[in-house]
Amino acid sequence: MNPRLLTNCLRVIRNAWHFCYALRLVFKVVCGGFGIALLTP
Repeated sequence: MNPRLLTNCLRVIRNAWHFCYALRLVFKVVCGGFGIALLTP
């Protein structure tokens, strides 16, 4: 296996994981904001 290819693969996987994590965080914040907006009259 080409070590450079492996590093590239790992980098892509890590980037995808970070993207997923950020997306989930944004989703949580948006949902929390909606919840607060709905609870406050």
